[in-house]
Amino acid sequence: LHVLPVRPSQILNITQLHDSLLKLGSKPLVVLPMPSRLIVNSLRNAIARRLHSPRLSHTMAPNKDHKESKFSHLPLSTSGPISCAVTGTALLNTPYLNKGTAFPVDERREFNLTGLLPQSVHSLEQQLHRAYEQYKTRQDDLAKNTFLTSLKEQNEVLYYRLLQEHLPEMFSIVYTPTEGDAIQNFSRLFRRPDGCFLNINDIDRVYHDLAQWGRPEDIDYIVVTDGEEILGIGDQGVGGVLISVAKLVLTTLCAGVHPNRTLPVVLDCGTDNDELLNDDLYLGLRQKRVRGHKYDRFVDEFVKAARRLYPRAYIHFEDFGLTNARRILDRYRPHIPCFNDDVQGTGCVTLAAIMAALHVSKQKLSDLRLVIFGAGSAGVGIADQVRDAIAAERNISKEEAAKHIWLIDKPGLLTTESELSAAQKDFARDSSEWKDKNGSLLEVVKTVKPNVLIGTSTKPKAFTEEIIRAMAEGVERPIILPLSNPTRLHEAVPEDIYKWTDGKALVATGSPFKPVKGPWGEGGKDVEIEVAECNNSVVFPGIGLGSVLSRARLVTDKMLVAAVEGVASLSPALEDQKAPLLPGVDVVRDVSVRVARNVIKAAVKEGVATEEGIPDNDEDLDEWIREQMWHPAYRPLKLVEFSEASREAKGEMKVAGSLAKIGNW
Repeated sequence: LHVLPVRPSQILNITQLHDSLLKLGSKPLVVLPMPSRLIVNSLRNAIARRLHSPRLSHTMAPNKDHKESKFSHLPLSTSGPISCAVTGTALLNTPYLNKGTAFPVDERREFNLTGLLPQSVHSLEQQLHRAYEQYKTRQDDLAKNTFLTSLKEQNEVLYYRLLQEHLPEMFSIVYTPTEGDAIQNFSRLFRRPDGCFLNINDIDRVYHDLAQWGRPEDIDYIVVTDGEEILGIGDQGVGGVLISVAKLVLTTLCAGVHPNRTLPVVLDCGTDNDELLNDDLYLGLRQKRVRGHKYDRFVDEFVKAARRLYPRAYIHFEDFGLTNARRILDRYRPHIPCFNDDVQGTGCVTLAAIMAALHVSKQKLSDLRLVIFGAGSAGVGIADQVRDAIAAERNISKEEAAKHIWLIDKPGLLTTESELSAAQKDFARDSSEWKDKNGSLLEVVKTVKPNVLIGTSTKPKAFTEEIIRAMAEGVERPIILPLSNPTRLHEAVPEDIYKWTDGKALVATGSPFKPVKGPWGEGGKDVEIEVAECNNSVVFPGIGLGSVLSRARLVTDKMLVAAVEGVASLSPALEDQKAPLLPGVDVVRDVSVRVARNVIKAAVKEGVATEEGIPDNDEDLDEWIREQMWHPAYRPLKLVEFSEASREAKGEMKVAGSLAKIGNW
């Protein structure tokens, strides 16, 4: 046991504290005579990372405070001062440069801020304490979401640092389920626009409207939605722009993608939501959703314009409808670096949970017998990822690998006689094999004896006691993943699954659940089992970061498999079978580094990485990645002449219309 007595005043920042812990070895303890809540929480989280994530190497710790990085010369480096050409009120109104009351005295004088701020200079930690106290006064989750949005519009460092320090608590506020409430109330809560609004009745303006957001080198990451299938709450029309915003928040928070180099976009095609159409305050196109040729032309105009204007940008498709999500991805994936989180992200994180569970249960991917209940975008996306991984591991065709998977939808098991989408056809079973069976979930479980059962049906309580017990009879450690969101739509709850399987099941869910206690220990002793959450945020930000940093021309299957292996390798259950199958959001930035590293190495091996100078050893590559990740910390400002300044220094990033002209740059 190491004891390090320090005063709070000696802790310059949380990164330094974490580095100090790492230097002490495996059993650090810091004693603080008068600890603040912030430092105690950060200390607890740092120790938890060491105790519960033993596979996170020392090279994954931040290295900024004890030596200058050898990669500080890179354009995306976060070392050193930031050039700034704006002063006074303009500086205070630039969220990614604003420090508020944390501007030191010398910067207040140099940047004409004297008289614009209260006299006292506060630290970021003091600002965090104030902001958190303000946050707690909000009476409900939607009010907390609105407060955080307002904070983001004022001070990005403070916003992201507050989220980072309270991530397990605030994750559900800035994403599902609360973000779903904000999206449903978009037109009623609207204060100021965030993102690019394109509408299908102005297709000819798509290029012009996108061009306002920057020069070719300004945008790295675009999230685009058409708002048709939002977070399990359906068609939300133009309000879907907030899912694009939320996904980019997670990309910055979890993987350090620079927030002022991202662009949220909504493609307003109308809406089939009558509640919105009949709402006088609705802000989107007041018409039924456009489909068919005009819709395809609209999407194509967006993709072409985005690629022409921002040729290095990675495009993330989000919450498109069932009939379009997979079709659009398949159309553009062979040609541009793009990704669909609903199709690929869910599949990746689920496969990571499966791989970890198979390791715990001493099985191989080739042993898999997978039943998926719910054959929509998420279900088929999971099937795709699992099939591709089996094919790669066994060196067999995708058609042969698909025989390990059974898909069930509303009519029952998908067979060659079912009415199938193009994506479902790959997994249809021969109807002659099921001629005398009804194809229900129970029938399939009894016949197939699966070792993995996944729910993406949004049908609550579909995994009944009879079904779970039937599965447990056929396999030693059943792997059961009820993934439907929100919680009320789960096919089963972990407590029931553990009870019906006598604690043998390996479980991951689509929403967070508390640990489950039961008499499943040695000699019937009570044990507490932590439930993993299949949270896409442990995988999609890292995939995006790796693709952006490597400037990948495409996102290949092998890059996705590499991402999955990165997440699975950090499973806490590999060390303790009562621990969750997946790493949690409290260590997500470390996970994102591992995912990005694997993705970049795969991109290089596949020949799709175009960035020069990518390190070829893991230690240097991790440092190269971390040096280019944005961190929510105040950096010194360096005053530069406006006429010679970059757009970032002028406060013009993500400010539409700030360009001297609009056209083909």
